[in-house]
Amino acid sequence: MAKNIFRRAFKSVSLGITITLALLFLVACLDAYISPTGWWPDGFTGLMVPYLIILLFFVAIFWLIVRPVYVWIPLISLCFGWQQIQVVFAWHPGAGFHLKKHAEDVRIVDWNVRSFNGLSKNKETKKLIRNEVAEIILKIKPDIVCLQEFNNNQQNENADNISLFTKAFPYYYFSKDYLRKNGDYESGSIIFSKYPIIDTGRIAFPIAESLIYADILKGRDTLRVFTTHLQSFKFKKEDYVDIEKIKEQDEESVAASKNIFKKMKLAFARRGVQSDIVRAERDKTALPTIVCGDFNDVPNSYTYFNIKGNWQDCFLKKGFGIGRTFLSLAPTLRIDYILADDHFTVKQFDMVDEDLSDHVMLVTDLRLNR
Repeated sequence: MAKNIFRRAFKSVSLGITITLALLFLVACLDAYISPTGWWPDGFTGLMVPYLIILLFFVAIFWLIVRPVYVWIPLISLCFGWQQIQVVFAWHPGAGFHLKKHAEDVRIVDWNVRSFNGLSKNKETKKLIRNEVAEIILKIKPDIVCLQEFNNNQQNENADNISLFTKAFPYYYFSKDYLRKNGDYESGSIIFSKYPIIDTGRIAFPIAESLIYADILKGRDTLRVFTTHLQSFKFKKEDYVDIEKIKEQDEESVAASKNIFKKMKLAFARRGVQSDIVRAERDKTALPTIVCGDFNDVPNSYTYFNIKGNWQDCFLKKGFGIGRTFLSLAPTLRIDYILADDHFTVKQFDMVDEDLSDHVMLVTDLRLNR
């Protein structure tokens, strides 16, 4: 008798958990279509998608063994969310990356260089970061380089970071979103090119940074390359301390949660607006176009789906796994992207982690379709 009661209770609880996970996943799947500017909760559910997929997979196995009639609940929800699953995982194991590229290909590097601050706390090590970042990039021999959180001070020999690249890339366009020290210190996003830049543009966001583009002449072809750095959560050292308090369920975790929640909510809303601007600008041009940068949002977000549209995600085309690009907080944060329209074929892709930034470097070879 007691055993039967326990079984019924276990079944009811298990079924309740399964239905809750399935519904939560289906709600998260709507994130791709609803801007967080008007409905901020979808920003949070988007972060949960990789974990929900894994949990639903194991729940399906559980019901397949225990009571196959219920296996359809997780399976149907996963089928409805197939588009979300597709953008989380890339399925090209062993693709590799060859340093030598075809003459027709254009090699793109995208990297948030974290203001050349590196990850070390040693002051002497920090001084070498800018040179190491430049050396790593030059070693890969790209044709076009897009960097975010790039800073420059031409009045200071040890902070004139543009000069590290101009020998290999004589053409560049710098957003100069932030100016300090009477304009001597500049920071923002930058595009370097070994090919001539024949036109440029900067579209300012309502708050903070901007979207920039460069029209680049490669032989007889003109390519448009966009790069941007969308609104971050702007976590400071004390915020990371708060996150640890939340994890450890510290006595101050409630106050910490409110502070983190407030910053995340604001960032989700701002990125919704910014992604609309990026999408509108990328849709204006008939040129073969590439959009890359630090979107500060995961593949399951409105930000990503809005900007990507039906374009190619170079990681999904040639990468493998979840493709984590931001090395702090969580193992599922792919927030940096290189997207290409259908004028291109993605030939190869790689992620390079040299422990010089909290982001990994993205590199891809693209070939114009003839």
